[in-house]
Amino acid sequence: MPLRIYDTLAREKREFVPVTPGRVGMYVCGMTVQDKPHVGHIRASLSGEVMRRYLEHIGYEVSYVYNFTDVDDKIIERANTEGVEYGAVSERNIEAYLRFAALHNIKPATHYPRATRHIGEILALIGRLIEKGYAYAAGGDVYYEVRKKSDYGKLSGRDVDEMRSGARVEIGEHKRDPLDFTLWKGAKPGEPAWESPWGPGRPGWHIECSAMSMKYLGEHFDIHGGGQDLIFPHHENEIAQSEAATGKPFANFWTENGMVNLSGEKMSKSTGRLFFIEDIAAAADPEVVRFYLLSTHYRSPIDFSHERLAEAGVAYQRLRTPLERAGAWSRPDGPPPGGELGQAASEAGRLFQDAMDDDFNTAKALGHLFDLARDVNRGLDDGLGEEARAAARSLLGLGQVLGLFWRAPAGESWGAEILTLVEQREAARRARDWKLADAIRADLGGRGVLVEDSPEGPKLKRG
Repeated sequence: MPLRIYDTLAREKREFVPVTPGRVGMYVCGMTVQDKPHVGHIRASLSGEVMRRYLEHIGYEVSYVYNFTDVDDKIIERANTEGVEYGAVSERNIEAYLRFAALHNIKPATHYPRATRHIGEILALIGRLIEKGYAYAAGGDVYYEVRKKSDYGKLSGRDVDEMRSGARVEIGEHKRDPLDFTLWKGAKPGEPAWESPWGPGRPGWHIECSAMSMKYLGEHFDIHGGGQDLIFPHHENEIAQSEAATGKPFANFWTENGMVNLSGEKMSKSTGRLFFIEDIAAAADPEVVRFYLLSTHYRSPIDFSHERLAEAGVAYQRLRTPLERAGAWSRPDGPPPGGELGQAASEAGRLFQDAMDDDFNTAKALGHLFDLARDVNRGLDDGLGEEARAAARSLLGLGQVLGLFWRAPAGESWGAEILTLVEQREAARRARDWKLADAIRADLGGRGVLVEDSPEGPKLKRG
């Protein structure tokens, strides 16, 4: 079946047809870099990056843009608190994001634009909006006039009159309407500022993404991503200002990812409920983190905890074990599998593609990898040799479409029977059945396998 993608604006899945045949333009709203990257940033990046990987896998050339908001009120406030320039805060957090993105095998973007390096494009876009009557200058600021756009609210499904109820103009603002949003902020004493036709200042949050996406992808491109918390007001405002300026549809598909929850509650900077990725990376295998984040469909929320990561570590090893047993990394380009295992590999590949063609359903795609992994293990147990090794190479290739299995094994592989016992012990521990857990541990010990519990899950070694 053709690739179908859920579009937030259309509120349905639609067949993907690129703006330019054979090529795809993607823009993903990146970090506002006032603090270190957290797991929510990695999930948003991973959601877009897996789309990119799959689009490239099926033959598209993808131009992928991930931006950094490198100046805003919170960045300036953090810099003032630390007694450093705002750029010092921005640069260290951008560097941290890039380092941890690479650690989790997130492919580098084609472009990493920063707001402060695109002031010219931002000023030009604001000028177009003023010229067309959609924006106005007042008191050193420039505002977008929301009511001039008759379809404002179409992405989020909000009614302008309902939004206006309770809205208010903050002290120091010169808006004509409380709903109008800032395109250019007049400079305050001690803040970084750039010259503009309306006086010194800096860009508002929303205008930078429109200006940067148009620079690298054109005025009408294919896919715009980011977290669901950006649908309103950020993405809504991007659409309003971009389409007002150009008279063209902005992005063909809006593909926002679900939020990361901690113990059932959304992660939040305001409450301090965050999992910084540096802390996760210190305790968990990045392959397991990537696998876990892909185990839920990108549009669904996902619960994140060390306990869930430990469970994911055991499950992920079930995928890696047949690859390790078959030595799949040592001969990744060998002949295709034949016989019954060849049929199983072919069917797994077909079902994998069906899942990914259905709005990049990685959760379902992983299920088909587990089925193939089980078949490969059975083939190895039954002495099918080269046939099983060829099927394992198919499993390796499918996983690598999702960015998994990027590291060849460094240690010993474990058989399916041992891993089943480990899973049973983990289930007993979660149920607080310590007697059963201890009995399984003793059973493993009798087989010469020692279990060491860790924050990222059980680790095995020979006794």
